[in-house]
Amino acid sequence: MSKAPLMPMATAVWLVENTSLTFKQIADFCKLHEVEVQGIADGEVAKGIVGYNPIISGQLTDEEIKLSSKDENRSLQIIDKDVEVKNDMNKIKKYIPLSKRQDKPDSALWLLKNHSILKDSQIARLVGVTKNSVSSIRNKSYWNYNSLNAKDPVAMGLFSQKDLLTAIEKAERRIAKEKKDKEKTNLSNKN
Repeated sequence: MSKAPLMPMATAVWLVENTSLTFKQIADFCKLHEVEVQGIADGEVAKGIVGYNPIISGQLTDEEIKLSSKDENRSLQIIDKDVEVKNDMNKIKKYIPLSKRQDKPDSALWLLKNHSILKDSQIARLVGVTKNSVSSIRNKSYWNYNSLNAKDPVAMGLFSQKDLLTAIEKAERRIAKEKKDKEKTNLSNKN
């Protein structure tokens, strides 16, 4: 079974208004009944529906319409291309309820205690607090430091274990690079 175009009724309106295709060709392409297409042409069906151009949406080409306009027995062929939907999780901000927002400083404290190699900016990005808040928790100058309880942010659902492991790997690579750079500097200073 061939696919129907996006918004078939609106596409049929556009094809009726802008092409010389037969009602049968338009009906076959839009997966509508031929009588519906005739009703569109008579103004009895699809009143108020704005035509949708299938050429702009990439479902038809101008050449395809011209070929079918010349031959009444030729049906329109929809351009069937899969659209890749990219789900970039980094750009989607997850809603965190008020009750869990109070746990963010606790999570930052847990990360500082258990993964001290992480930079303040990495912790801030993971937990969803400011870098200044993380710095003040690290320096024990946070306004509410004495009432903080270190809590595992993964267990609380602030971010995934994968996000944490990625951040730790990045921090380990940074530390290895800094160590390597330091060794190079020491070697060049001795020579």
